[in-house]
Amino acid sequence: MGRAEARKAQQQRGALQAPSGSGKGKGSAGRRSGIGRFFTWKKILGTFLLGTLLLMVAAVVLYFSVDEPTDPNKQATQQSNTYKWADGTVMARVGETNRSIVPIDKIPEDVQTAFIAIENKSFYQDQGIDVMGVARGLFNTVRGKGTAGGSTITQQYVKNYYLTQDQSATRKVRELIISLKVDQRMKKPEILAGYLNTNFYGRNAYGIQAAAQAYYGVDADKLTLEQGAYLAAVVQAPSQYDLATAGPNGRRLVTIRFNAVLDNMVEMGKLDPAKRKTIQLQEPVKPRPTPGMDGQKGYLVQAAEAEMNRQHITDAEIAAGGWEITLNIDKKKQEALEKAVQDELESKLDRKDTKNRPQDQSVQAGATSVDAKTGAIVAMYGGQGLAEKSASNALRTDYQPGSTFKPVVLASALETGATTQSGKPITPNALYDGTSRRQVVGSKIPFNPQNQDDKDFGKDITVQEATNFSVNSVYAQMIVDVKPPAVKKTALALGMKDREGWPEDKPAMSLGTMSANTVEMAAVYATLDNHGKKVTPTIIKTAEHKDREYVPEAAVGSQAISRQTADTVTRVLTGVVNEGSGSKVKSSAYEAAGKTGTTESNVAGWFTGYTPELVTVVAMFGEEPGSHRQVTLTGTAGGGRAGGSSFPAEIWKAYTLAALKGVQTGEFDTSEAEMGAVQAPSRSFSPTPTPSPSSAPPPATSSSPPPPSSPDPTKSATKSPDPTKSATKSPDPTKSATKSPDPSPRPPDPPLFPSQPDR
Repeated sequence: MGRAEARKAQQQRGALQAPSGSGKGKGSAGRRSGIGRFFTWKKILGTFLLGTLLLMVAAVVLYFSVDEPTDPNKQATQQSNTYKWADGTVMARVGETNRSIVPIDKIPEDVQTAFIAIENKSFYQDQGIDVMGVARGLFNTVRGKGTAGGSTITQQYVKNYYLTQDQSATRKVRELIISLKVDQRMKKPEILAGYLNTNFYGRNAYGIQAAAQAYYGVDADKLTLEQGAYLAAVVQAPSQYDLATAGPNGRRLVTIRFNAVLDNMVEMGKLDPAKRKTIQLQEPVKPRPTPGMDGQKGYLVQAAEAEMNRQHITDAEIAAGGWEITLNIDKKKQEALEKAVQDELESKLDRKDTKNRPQDQSVQAGATSVDAKTGAIVAMYGGQGLAEKSASNALRTDYQPGSTFKPVVLASALETGATTQSGKPITPNALYDGTSRRQVVGSKIPFNPQNQDDKDFGKDITVQEATNFSVNSVYAQMIVDVKPPAVKKTALALGMKDREGWPEDKPAMSLGTMSANTVEMAAVYATLDNHGKKVTPTIIKTAEHKDREYVPEAAVGSQAISRQTADTVTRVLTGVVNEGSGSKVKSSAYEAAGKTGTTESNVAGWFTGYTPELVTVVAMFGEEPGSHRQVTLTGTAGGGRAGGSSFPAEIWKAYTLAALKGVQTGEFDTSEAEMGAVQAPSRSFSPTPTPSPSSAPPPATSSSPPPPSSPDPTKSATKSPDPTKSATKSPDPTKSATKSPDPSPRPPDPPLFPSQPDR
């Protein structure tokens, strides 16, 4: 054997004799270095087993250290909530418990099953807890999203009966352990009865018996499956799902949940599929107002609770009691608003004469007034009272704001530096074509809205004039120039809400075809009044509870739009009051800016206006009695068209004069407004009728307004502006910036153009 072969044989013998893992070359078998030495499968398994053992020990310790309470949670049954006016005086006390305990044999079996089907299908099989559900709940708690997530009926009973609504991990752990003990000690029917008797169902009803009476006027043992399925659905979010007060989204959600109850019962084999197809959601009876909730108090409490819900305080937490809530509502301003509605609207209606004054039965009014500097809601009107109207008209979102949305289009144009089709900047002095039913240019979606009464305003009308007289054809073209998505972005920044059905990319958006309520429109105009700083109207001043912290919404935030944009829009809107469709609110007692609005078929009329001190939105809605169907306001109080410049404007003026009485009112500081270069019109501005409808092109889309014989879809021009007046007329120079309100207010100024119909 040669030397080479000998060396090779020796190396092979050494490799065979080397211990595992001792090799030094790259790829040596079994070699471990660095972090790999700490993560062998034996170490991982050992760590897992040790962790599991520690968790088991901790669980045992917790189980024996947490005692099952012997007394029920008195907080949920004994305390009330106190609501106070802004000055600290008590407005109302709410929450005296309405509860009657009934045994399980007094609750129909299919009603029992309805709750089990939607809340805890494994109720009769589980040990009182759902491990995965508990994990989700704890995870949500850690992330600050509450404790919702898979709680069993036993857990909910324990929380309602023994614990509080506190959203903490500690409370969740106690709930878990007590639930295990309760499940061992009590029979399932007893637990189910406790759950059904301790739930909060809304309408101040605690327990299934009170809920049966509140929603259907029957005792619990008379509940049908349809009624029981609805109560099982509503318990998740009573204030949102009550069909008597729910908005469109609330009705949609509770319907989905109602159907889920029945579908789950079929899946469980507890409901025949053929019978399931015949079961329909049954509307509950009209709610009875809680004692002490007379007049507007019930609506103010509704608004406060809605605001608390937005801050993640649940209905159950509110209903548990113990809250002391001070509102921003100024008692004197509240009285002034109620009186203005009574004097300027209700006193002129005849709600009993259904034969000769049918429209009077359909009239609903809502209003919100906000301190422009602080965002505090100082007054609110929700309707005739909870006995007549169970949901606040100030908060409803099922009607459109109409032309009160047009200033948002202008604000977006100014903020984005948009230009006209000819490339010129859009400013208050920019010129547009005011021809009625003019087809918009530059839009993929055809749109040719008519102006009110089909008036033509000529081919050279300024944006200021078009705003004064709410010219639809101008604003339809303007939103195409600005782009609808940009306008929507501005609207949301100013305080409107993005709801289902918002017309994403349609020029009809310019006419206010989305939904809104008076609080949202107050937010938009308060932000304009506050030089572009975002204002979020708030009704709660403080809310205190010994076991729960409440952090109020930030009423005034950062800049939503530039000051120049906000001040320019304000300057333009003073023209609406001084020379345009809002002239009814003009007074020497204050300087005002505002906008009128009337929706398609005159189903709603708005006046949204502001002084340097107050922003107030007044709206009227046509609602068929006994239903949510929208009907026209035309014929209200025996008159004709009831638009934003009629009753809403009159209410606004009466309230504002009273609210500002004795106040040193000021003038708008619009020093940063930019009106743009004046452009010479090619011909004089003089509105004229369009050719007869037969020679005019028909509306291009279903979203277009009705033909000339029908009411205009939004409030629009009916008066010719005085050609001797400037479109950008400044406020009266004789007015003092610190003038006092007129001690003897003069009657409303007559229309500038009395020959034209009211707007």
